[in-house]
Amino acid sequence: MNPRPPHILIAGGGTGGHVYPAIAIADAIRDVHPDAVVVFAGTRDRLEARAVPQAGYALHPITVSGFQRAWTWDNLSFPVKLIRGLVQSWRLTGAIDPDVVVGTGGYVAGPVGMAAWLRGIPLVMQEQNAYVGVTNRLLSPLAASRHVAFPEAQSALPDEGTHLSGNPIRPALLQADAEAARTRHALSATDTVLLVTGGSLGSAALNEALRTHYQALLEAYPDVHIWWQTGTRYYEALDRTLTAHPRLRLMEYIDRMDEAYAVADLALCRAGALTCSELLATATPAVLVPSPNVVEDHQTKNARSLSEVGAAVLLPEDELTTDLRDTLHPLLNDAARRAAMATAAHDHARPDAARTIARDVLRLATARS
Repeated sequence: MNPRPPHILIAGGGTGGHVYPAIAIADAIRDVHPDAVVVFAGTRDRLEARAVPQAGYALHPITVSGFQRAWTWDNLSFPVKLIRGLVQSWRLTGAIDPDVVVGTGGYVAGPVGMAAWLRGIPLVMQEQNAYVGVTNRLLSPLAASRHVAFPEAQSALPDEGTHLSGNPIRPALLQADAEAARTRHALSATDTVLLVTGGSLGSAALNEALRTHYQALLEAYPDVHIWWQTGTRYYEALDRTLTAHPRLRLMEYIDRMDEAYAVADLALCRAGALTCSELLATATPAVLVPSPNVVEDHQTKNARSLSEVGAAVLLPEDELTTDLRDTLHPLLNDAARRAAMATAAHDHARPDAARTIARDVLRLATARS
């Protein structure tokens, strides 16, 4: 009789920063152990409800919501939803009987991780940011193993069982051919590409600052091309009002981020955890503008981590419009400095994060079986 293959339950959701690393870990688990059974727990109405099934995994819904720091009437229902989520998580872990539960953050990871611990199921925690989120802080004492992406997060957690593994990223980002991408997009070897992105929805602050400065940049540097991802919220208005230019490429969304990173000589972007990990893995020098509208200002902590090792320049949002040109000019003028930043990024990248975490999960699963 053949032994049961490893059964893994992954809980994480709410935002892409929690969902996509979870999917990358799941893919790596199946790559290392093709017979492994991997399923997800998540909410019905957030990103995971669409992204997880699209990636080929079953999603088991859990009722949960966060407690808002600012008072809202929704907080009155928080205790009820929390208890319901705990009951659902208890039943789910009992029905699936996973060998390991993996939590990648987000509210849903809390009750599922708690249920796993109560049932004696090993819990693996993965933290994407330099600042450890609330859910992972609560779960960390219960976890058999913890994986973090930034040294700052590692220092905030118990030494034993905490590993600096990096953030799982899409393998395609590491496989792009820079020369082929430049040829496909009619870029010469001497052209300098400034990649600007505020994420899929876009950043009003980045868009407004670049709107102010893009013409001056293009005039000052005849070899500079600007690839500008506006985001879905802002594309139409910018497309109507900006002056067209042969070296300005305005895009609502970039489908081939592998090629965008491959051709980019410098990036101007937010400092989300996955963005920072992608910049390191693709050795892309960057000017990072942390969003001030995130919990515990964690994007500033992410950006500072890259800045301190020489892989990026941190530009606060309140200085963006006034200082953007003076920040970009020295970098666009200095290929040697960009090369040094790229080397620093490469030296601190952890492109095998997903496989590292997957092997640890399977190690725990084997030990329990």
